[in-house]
Amino acid sequence: MAEGEQDKPGYDESSGQGGVLAERQVRTERPSLFKVLLHNDDYTPMEFVVEVLTRFFNKSQTQATEIMLAVHHRGTGLCGVYPYEIAETKVAQVTEAAREQEYPLQCTLERA
Repeated sequence: MAEGEQDKPGYDESSGQGGVLAERQVRTERPSLFKVLLHNDDYTPMEFVVEVLTRFFNKSQTQATEIMLAVHHRGTGLCGVYPYEIAETKVAQVTEAAREQEYPLQCTLERA
């Protein structure tokens, strides 16, 4: 063995042949997904809920209306499912927009 060879990265001393170790394969996991939900209240206008859904969740007018009706009749409506950071951002955007208009609209996230 040449002098200093054992100091090289990847040198496999156990094989006795001075070979190079194969690269380790790293498996990446898919990020956890989170549901973004809107909650019903008695004060936020339905039109505002539809506006929020089209603006922040890129829903069509029809999709936004369906989700708004689910919120109104069932108490909650699913806006979408996203990785945590995106879901958290969407919740913050909706909450800020609602507060600017002085509406008590609640938007939360939960693990999908």
